[in-house]
Amino acid sequence: MVNHHAARQGSVDRSLHPGARSLPLRTRAAIAAGRFAAAASRRTGRGGGGMIGGRTALALAPEALRHLGTNRTVVIVTGTNGKTTTSLMLSRILSTLGPVAANGDGANMPDGVLAALMAAPHAEHAVLEVDEYYVPLVAERVRPAGIVLLNLSRDQLDRAGEVRMTERDLRAAVSTLPDTFVVANCDDPLVTSAARDAAQPVWVGAGQLWHDDGTACARCGQAIRRDSDSWSCVCGLARPEPEWTLNDRTLAGPGNLQVPLDLRLPGRANAANAAIAVAAAAQLGVSPTLAAGTLRAIDNVGGRYREVSYAGHTVRVLLAKNPAGWGETLPLLNGNRAVVIAVNSREPDGRDMSWLWDVPFEVLRGRHVVAAGERATDLAVRLSYAEVEHTIEHDPLRAVRELDTESVDLVGNYTAFRDVIGRLRDA
Repeated sequence: MVNHHAARQGSVDRSLHPGARSLPLRTRAAIAAGRFAAAASRRTGRGGGGMIGGRTALALAPEALRHLGTNRTVVIVTGTNGKTTTSLMLSRILSTLGPVAANGDGANMPDGVLAALMAAPHAEHAVLEVDEYYVPLVAERVRPAGIVLLNLSRDQLDRAGEVRMTERDLRAAVSTLPDTFVVANCDDPLVTSAARDAAQPVWVGAGQLWHDDGTACARCGQAIRRDSDSWSCVCGLARPEPEWTLNDRTLAGPGNLQVPLDLRLPGRANAANAAIAVAAAAQLGVSPTLAAGTLRAIDNVGGRYREVSYAGHTVRVLLAKNPAGWGETLPLLNGNRAVVIAVNSREPDGRDMSWLWDVPFEVLRGRHVVAAGERATDLAVRLSYAEVEHTIEHDPLRAVRELDTESVDLVGNYTAFRDVIGRLRDA
């Protein structure tokens, strides 16, 4: 197994490490101002302080991200779905080597990234979840040891635009990083196209259920041809031979390595996230067996999958934000549980609701669903066409209270999930 950055871990010059006096005066002043703004935000109850702290520091010192990323082993994690989960997994694994800077709250734009680096100035490792749109900017500044590419599909089209534009930007970014390894899911044609020009690609056969955004080649526009185990295009773009392959819940690696994952997190997607996290950690010298063992302690990600008691009900809360994510989440809904689905369309969700028509709600036929959230009526129309029996209650927790069934699966998109988690925490 090639360990591209093992030597880098032991060669950090602490005299130049972030937090030392070698930082430019303007950057140190910006960090102090950012920390003051963050503390003020927390004291006044306006938020956790991370975003405003990073935003303040960036406004005062635009090069702060570059300075704080210097002399660390940084890994960027990006993709349409699974960023937060994979970042958490990789952070837990790398914590076996020492302190890790991480934006575990999902603040994945440059100000949130900077806030994470400010919060752990002496951590030699950083795992940064980065929104796909901002990867080129962040990567150019922090010059990461590695980039993790999970998947690419439609999401927030009114903000992010066509997914092939994202692929082209990622492809251009990784091609300019000769010292960066790129761990990529080779079962996603868009991810493969983005990573193929990397200097150090590491291919993981992590699987993919959603194919609708990869029907045409990102390089030439011709149709992608698929068989049971592979895909290819007439232009020559094809599924590479993976170094790592996920087989159900076992990860096969170099040298006939077999690593059982045995996760507490449910579903195929979480197994894929774990496979990619273990592969990335191996590039940094962490034993895959040790890495997989570290992941077995994770039972929720920011409240996802956690079961809580509420108004006499046991509620499991799940997050799904786009058609690909819903396609992975719907099979997890237990047939013995009532189902509440909450959908909003605020700015963080994307205003465009057309994605509802690409979600396979038909799998819920024969079950009763409560449509909730600010766009409950739009959801109800989609459920009607899917021939799914349903009622409407805009307040997701009121919907839970009115159910006769003790156990409930409540699925929300981004802001609906966030609001429910906050209200359950305060209940």
